[in-house]
Amino acid sequence: MTKALIVVTSHAALGNTGTATGFWLTELTHPYYALVDSGIPTDIVSIAGGEAPVDPKSWEEEDPGNARFLATPELVEQLKNSHPLSAITPSDYQAIIFAGGHGTMWDFPDDEHVQRAAVSIFEQNGVVAAICHGPAALVNMCYHNGDHLITNKKVTGFTNEEEDAVGLTGIVPFLLEDKLKAANAHFVAAEAWAKNVVVDGKLVTGQNPQSAAGVGEAVAELLLE
Repeated sequence: MTKALIVVTSHAALGNTGTATGFWLTELTHPYYALVDSGIPTDIVSIAGGEAPVDPKSWEEEDPGNARFLATPELVEQLKNSHPLSAITPSDYQAIIFAGGHGTMWDFPDDEHVQRAAVSIFEQNGVVAAICHGPAALVNMCYHNGDHLITNKKVTGFTNEEEDAVGLTGIVPFLLEDKLKAANAHFVAAEAWAKNVVVDGKLVTGQNPQSAAGVGEAVAELLLE
């Protein structure tokens, strides 16, 4: 059976600002429904397990996908008592998707289980995908021989322009666009807040929340080929 996995952050603090962060809700719900509505079972895990932190600002959106998700008790339970990424067996999945939200900038880049799961799935000809700040998972992702997974690949993610627009350039630990370029990826940016989904083989990335459903749809298409 073809299965997909969505990974969310466990990091809930926006630097030293005293402001809460986490994952952006539509960046979970939109790809989730793009996959399950295509007949692809999809599991949700967090980095550390336990209650996965939703960015409080993302509750403010009136969104049909969010409403559908939150009206499903077993899905809400998956967020309140999430399994940790460390507990999954990568060979059970044909795709892994890293949902965004500012929390990812702190716990995705250097997590050993992020590296293990994604590289394993990619080497099994599976799909690796990431949305908005989710490509923070990719910035240090290397094969066992040390070669970077995204070298010479087309990617996108939350742009420097978008980070500046939300006033967090000086708060995040690094600028995602800069780090992806530093890994010798070909960064493909659209105008701020425009939908932008970049597909390079089995690597799928989306620039911002507006791209979340498109990433899910692209992953589903690759899995159903």
